[in-house]
Amino acid sequence: MRLLIYGGTFNPPHLGHADALSCAAAALGADRMLVVPAGIPPHKALAEGSPSAEERFRLCELAFAEADVTPMELQREGKSYTVDTLREISRENPRAELYFLVGTDMLLYMEQWHEFRDFFSLCTLAALPRADGDMTEIERYAAHLRETYGARIEIIPKTPLPMDSTSLRAALPQRGGADKLCDAVYSEIIRRRLYGAKPDLAWLRGKTDACLKPTRIPHVRGCEETAVRLAVRWGEDPEAAAEAGILHDITKRLSDDEQLRMAQKYGIVLNDADIAAPKTLHALTGAWYSRERFGVPDNIFSAIEWHTTGRAGMTTLEKIVYLADFIEPTRDFPGVEHVRTSAFEDLNRAMIKALQMSMDAVTRRGAVPHPRTAEALRWLKTQN
Repeated sequence: MRLLIYGGTFNPPHLGHADALSCAAAALGADRMLVVPAGIPPHKALAEGSPSAEERFRLCELAFAEADVTPMELQREGKSYTVDTLREISRENPRAELYFLVGTDMLLYMEQWHEFRDFFSLCTLAALPRADGDMTEIERYAAHLRETYGARIEIIPKTPLPMDSTSLRAALPQRGGADKLCDAVYSEIIRRRLYGAKPDLAWLRGKTDACLKPTRIPHVRGCEETAVRLAVRWGEDPEAAAEAGILHDITKRLSDDEQLRMAQKYGIVLNDADIAAPKTLHALTGAWYSRERFGVPDNIFSAIEWHTTGRAGMTTLEKIVYLADFIEPTRDFPGVEHVRTSAFEDLNRAMIKALQMSMDAVTRRGAVPHPRTAEALRWLKTQN
């Protein structure tokens, strides 16, 4: 059996890593692939803010779905040496022919590795280029290792994907990197907000659209665009406003019974007014769902949470999302133009008008306005 082993920090595991493993496995005719995330690498420290060992292991499971991922190095105390890993794998697979995948950077420093001569006796190196133009250097150094130490080396000719973990980690907090990761890995990074990641807004729209009725998408787009404009006008983060606008109706499609079940799932405490007005529950359940699936921070969570009823003590972002939902371009009802104009002139005055109009509309339907709306209106009137 040919067993191909791929070790590294995988911080995070990106498409280049998966492509390298797949190409090497095909070239070598590997029967099995084993991925070994590093614990405490002896040659370099993990970047500041890196995920925990358990989190990196989970990312590797998602990134290398066709391989086995082992936590053996993550569970090892102290610095983790690859030669010890190979010895352990060899003991567990006595009939296997071991191949160890290395890139240009690793191959060129093999003579500095811990007990590198034993390393050569345990496996065949599968070397592949990390960048265009590496092949000549790989061939030269592979020849040196073969002649000097009797190393067994297979060179894998492939064109590398132009990506690296360092630049990827820098891109994730800037809403970049989605194109460098498989969707499962990127989704997990966003869900847990690893690396300080913020979601790519186009990616987030796609995920949210899948949860919406097609007829609601124009409203959500309008809410996002309006929220961004209001955020710019009132000195809030326009990207946070966009994120809240994209997500604000994510559970709107659910029936009343489904809303109640979701509220129970998340432990949301509902009062009589909430239960009497189930059409407003999507704001509460949407906030919790957005946190569970997309890891939204507190400011975005609360902006989603209060976009239907409002509340006393609303933050600026909460007001922005409430008003964006109320005045976005597809809305067409008497008085909306006045609120649209006011929203860019006096945020509180626009909120007072919108809340009052909302309460009047509920009353005309023969229902009782939500107490939180009345509380928000009273509070706002004290602010002017």
